[in-house]
Amino acid sequence: MAIFHHPVASREPADPPLAKSHKAPRLRVSAIIPARDEALCLDAIIRSLLRLRTQDQQVLIFEVVVADNGSTDATGQVARDAGARVIEVPQPGYGQACWAAVQASDGDVLLFVDGDGAADPQDAFALLAALENSADLVIGLRQSPDAGAMSPPQRFGNALACALMRWLWRMPATDLGPYRAIRRATFDALDMQDRGFGWTVEMQVRAHGLGLRVAQLPVQWHARSAGASKISGTLRGVLGAGIGILGMITRLWWRERTRPRHPVSHLVLSHPTEGAVHESKEF
Repeated sequence: MAIFHHPVASREPADPPLAKSHKAPRLRVSAIIPARDEALCLDAIIRSLLRLRTQDQQVLIFEVVVADNGSTDATGQVARDAGARVIEVPQPGYGQACWAAVQASDGDVLLFVDGDGAADPQDAFALLAALENSADLVIGLRQSPDAGAMSPPQRFGNALACALMRWLWRMPATDLGPYRAIRRATFDALDMQDRGFGWTVEMQVRAHGLGLRVAQLPVQWHARSAGASKISGTLRGVLGAGIGILGMITRLWWRERTRPRHPVSHLVLSHPTEGAVHESKEF
C-alpha cells in the first residue's frame, strides 16, 4: 500500500533566516539524538531541527533530547547552547543512549536522529507525515548515500543483516537506517532490550513480530559534517557494530526457535522507491 511521500530538499545552510515550511502532522515530537564526541556536528543539526515549521508556522519538533554517551569533548555544552536538553549517559552503548534519551523525553512521537550531521532535517516532514498517515514505525532508507557517507564495511554489514532478516523472518528489510520515527505507545509495546548496536535490528524485528505497520521511505544521507565515525572510523568500531548487530539477530532467532510458532501472514508491499508499508502478524 502506497503511503505519503514528501519530496526531499537539499541540505539547508548552517543557519538560514527561517527553515522551509511544509504541511506536517500535528504531533508532539521529541527528537532523540545519541551522541559521543560530536561537539563539531551537533550545533547545526539541533538548530536545524528546532527551526522546522509547519505550513501554519507551528513548531514541528518541540524538543531535542541529546544523550551524551561518555563524551570527552564539549558535546554536552554545545548541545545545550544549541537549545537541546542534555542527559548524561555514562554507560557505553548506542542503544543505551537511545533508551535513556527516550525515558527523559516528553513527546508522543519519537524521531531518532544521529548526531553526526548525516541525516537531513527536512526529511523529518516525510517520516512524521507517514507516521500520522498510517504507519506505526517509519524507517528512513539510505538508498543513495553521498560519497563517503557509508564505508564499504558499513554497506556490507547493513546488506548482510537485512538479508538475514529477510531470510529468517520473511520481512522486507531493506536498511537498518537509524533515522526513524515511532509513536511512544508503539515504542513501549516493543519492550526494547538491546543497549548496543543491535538496537535498530531489534526494533524492526519486534515490530514485524507484533504485526505493526512499518513504512520505509527514502531519505538523503550525507557524509558526516565533521569529526570521525565511531563505527567506520576504527577497526574496533566496525567489529563492535558487526558483532552487536549479528548477535542480536542470532538472539532474536533463537528466541523464536524456542517458543511455539504461528504461521506468518502475507506481506503487502508497495514500490520501494516511493516508500512502502508492510503488515505482518506474530509468528
